[in-house]
Amino acid sequence: MKLQRKNRLRATALGALAVSGALVLTACGSDNNSGEGTTGGNGSKTSAASNIKCDDAKGQLLASGSSAQKNAMDLWAKNYMAGCSGVEINYKSSSSGEGIIAFNQGTVGFAGSDSALKPEEVADSKKICKGGQGIDLPMVGGPIAIGYHLEGVDNLTLDAPTLAKIFDTKIKKWNDPAIAKLNSGVKLPDKAIQPFHRSEDSGTTQNLGKYLGAAAPKDWKYEAEKKWPAPGGQAASNSSGVAAQVKQVDGAIGYFELSYATSQSISTVDINTGGSTPVKATPENASKAIAAAKIKGTGKDLALDLDYTTKAEGAYPIVLVTYEVVCDTGNKAETLPTVKSFLNYTASDEGQKLLTEAGYAPIPAEINSKVRETIASLS
Repeated sequence: MKLQRKNRLRATALGALAVSGALVLTACGSDNNSGEGTTGGNGSKTSAASNIKCDDAKGQLLASGSSAQKNAMDLWAKNYMAGCSGVEINYKSSSSGEGIIAFNQGTVGFAGSDSALKPEEVADSKKICKGGQGIDLPMVGGPIAIGYHLEGVDNLTLDAPTLAKIFDTKIKKWNDPAIAKLNSGVKLPDKAIQPFHRSEDSGTTQNLGKYLGAAAPKDWKYEAEKKWPAPGGQAASNSSGVAAQVKQVDGAIGYFELSYATSQSISTVDINTGGSTPVKATPENASKAIAAAKIKGTGKDLALDLDYTTKAEGAYPIVLVTYEVVCDTGNKAETLPTVKSFLNYTASDEGQKLLTEAGYAPIPAEINSKVRETIASLS
C-alpha cells in the first residue's frame, strides 16, 4: 500500500507539473473549476480548462487492464475529469490478460493491453461488439526497464544473451564472467542474482519475451507468451509489485516500465545492442525504436510490428506499446460518447505530451494521426 501511495503521489506531482507547464489547466479538481466549458463552432462541448472536447461524455466510464500504462492513465484521468464536469474515469490497473477478459465480458468500455489481440480474442469480442469486433489502438509507448538493486554498483550494462541466461537462471552470480566482460572496471560482488518476474498474465512479460527470443534466440527458447515461461526466479504481482521487490532486495533484478523505476529511484540496466555504445532506457531512446514500427493490423486495427533486434544508434530495443482495445462497431451507446471523448484527449497533442514527462514515449505522429481518425469513426 505504501508503494501504491507513493506511485499515486508521484503521478500527482507529475500531473501538477504537466498542468502548469504544458496544459495550462486551471485549479484541477478544485471547487472553483466548474468545468462547464464552451460550445465550439461544430457544436462540440469544449472544456474551459483546456482543449479537451467533452462532447456528450457523462457518468462513469469503467476500464481496466495493463498496469504498464497506469501512471499515464492516472495523469490523463485527472486532467480529463478536471476539464469535463460530471464524468468519472475509473481505470483498474490489473494486467493485460485481465483487461481483455473484462472487455470480452462486456464489463468495461475499453481495455488496456501491452500486446495486440490474438485471433481467438478477436473472435470472442464479436459477441460484445455487435456487428463489429475488438481493435487495437496504440496509445502509450515506452521502454521496458531492466531494474536492478546491487549495492555498490551504480552503472551496469547487459546484452540480450546475458539477460536471457539471467532470467532463465543459468547465470546465478553477479560476478559471473559473462557479466564481468560487459562491465570492465566495475567491481561486481560475489552475490546471488535474484530475478523477479510477473505472477499474472502480462503484456510486459510477452514483450520482454519477444525481445529475448529475437535478440538471443540461442539462449531464450521460450515462446513469447503473457505467462512467465521460465523455471526459477520469484514472482510478484503487477509491475508495481516487481518494482517493489527489486527496490527492497539486494541482488535483485526485474523488468517493468520506466515510470516505476524513475518514481522509486531504481537503477536500470544499459543495453548493449551491438551498436557503438550501450543504450540507456529513456523515453527518447524508446521513441527511436518505436518510430521504426510498421502497422500490421488490418482494417481499423492498428497493431504494430516492433523491431526488437535494432542496432540503430541510441535506439533502446526493449520497448512495448500499450493498446486501448475498443469495438470498431457495436460499442455500448451509453458509454460510446465518453470513450471517444476520453481517447480523443489521450491521443491529442496535449495528452501525448504528458507521456514523456511521466517516463513514457509518445506514439509517433504518423501512427497517432491514424489513431485519431479511427477514434472518430468508432460507432
